[in-house]
Amino acid sequence: MALNTAIRHLRSGNWQKAHAVVRNDATELGCWAHGIVHLLEGDLPNARYWYRRAGRSFARAQDPSAEIDALVAEWKKGTQ
Repeated sequence: MALNTAIRHLRSGNWQKAHAVVRNDATELGCWAHGIVHLLEGDLPNARYWYRRAGRSFARAQDPSAEIDALVAEWKKGTQ
């Protein structure tokens, strides 16, 4: 349920609130969300770190909106 809250904050662009939710989530999806937080923040080195922890590739020109959509799609797979 916490990831759902983080996703809501990510979609609204409130990376600070999303960060508060995901910073203690060590799951793969939590780490990916954490990477997106830092992508939105503009902290690319930290975003890369969290993408690595999530086992995801990181391209310099990541689109945060597309990443959030992909995260949601992956999260929904696990909740069905």
